[in-house]
Amino acid sequence: MWRQIGDREAGKLRPNSFSNRIKSTRIQTLQLSNHKDFISPHRGSVNTLQLDLTEGRYLLSGASDASAAVFDVQRGTDYGGGGAITRHKCLFAVDKQHEHGHKYAVSSAVWYPVDTGLFVTGSYDHHINVWDTNTTQVVMDFKMPGKVYRTAMSPLATSHMLIAAGTEDVQVRLCDIASGAFAHTLSGHRDGVMTVEWSTSSEWVLLTGGCDGAIRFWDIRRAGCFRVLDQSQSQLGRRPPILERSATIKGSTVKPSSSSQSTSAKARAPQRKLSNGSGAKHSPIGKSPAKGSMKQRLHPGMLSSQDRATAHYGAVTGLKVTEDGMYLLSAGSDSRLRLWDVESGCNTLVNFETVRMQTSRPIQLATSQNSELVFVPCMTAVKAFDMWSGKTSLKFRGHYEHVNCCWFSSQDQRNCTLVAMIDKF
Repeated sequence: MWRQIGDREAGKLRPNSFSNRIKSTRIQTLQLSNHKDFISPHRGSVNTLQLDLTEGRYLLSGASDASAAVFDVQRGTDYGGGGAITRHKCLFAVDKQHEHGHKYAVSSAVWYPVDTGLFVTGSYDHHINVWDTNTTQVVMDFKMPGKVYRTAMSPLATSHMLIAAGTEDVQVRLCDIASGAFAHTLSGHRDGVMTVEWSTSSEWVLLTGGCDGAIRFWDIRRAGCFRVLDQSQSQLGRRPPILERSATIKGSTVKPSSSSQSTSAKARAPQRKLSNGSGAKHSPIGKSPAKGSMKQRLHPGMLSSQDRATAHYGAVTGLKVTEDGMYLLSAGSDSRLRLWDVESGCNTLVNFETVRMQTSRPIQLATSQNSELVFVPCMTAVKAFDMWSGKTSLKFRGHYEHVNCCWFSSQDQRNCTLVAMIDKF
């Protein structure tokens, strides 16, 4: 540590490198905190967790007893153990006793990305509620066709306020907070949609995982999905950085430009000579580009050969996009973790060590800020895997029953341990 500080003072180490090394060191020393205690109002298993995206201070949780609660992770309500233990009671909770509360388990709870004035809950009672944090009242209610498995809002959106909802119905529905109505539906899955995730590089791209084992990419401005991930399509290794790739592309495209123009000019010459010929001679040339162009106009996800592709041998139970938007992590009921290259849609073949995960319900994955580690609920523990080698880096124990979800805080290093481990109170 002191050597790194000395290198930073001497200018031998760049600020970003220094910061990343300190964060990596802190992550590697994560352990169960003995100085913070959360007093949970939930009487059932915690199904979902999220820290607000603006301050990283308020923790939202939803549980199987139809309740949702908000905690302040930075300021405790009282102290115990002679002041050594900080206790955190919930700021407020809504449950079945609330006038507009859910009647069955809360499966998903997410903050409004812009501020903490609103939060959204989805439940097995077929409803999605939008809550006002200050008044704890429901300001909007969306009736869904089945159990709500997962909801998500884009952290990048500036042009829309859509809630993507995955339910036991085959269609993905987009709920518009601005109008209070359904914007449209996305059809393509053949079974219920267990998990939904917005891209971290585009506000228009949505990723969904279904019980049919398929992971689909959607551009919500267009009809149909534009990509279906296929576990048989693979590539080894990580992609080079964007700057290196752009340099190689520019270097390779400058030289062939003149030759390509000359070849295209030569190709046009015989066509001019045959312009007065019979139609029979032109028919094979004229038809083949037409077929090719029709296939190019179709979305890849709508082609019959790719439409049946599967990413897992079973339901897709969890999705997580890295912060740079270049890679996608998926978990399935086949107890497999897979890392996908978003640009090519290929399976990177990272061999994650054997894991046991829940197969009957969605799970919530988390990644560290620099995407070096992925935190995965594995039965009664949380395992941290190295993103690129698949080896187990850390293992957190402390729960007595199955872990359903986890969240990693990248804004406050003091709370990393806490937030990674309170997925089940």
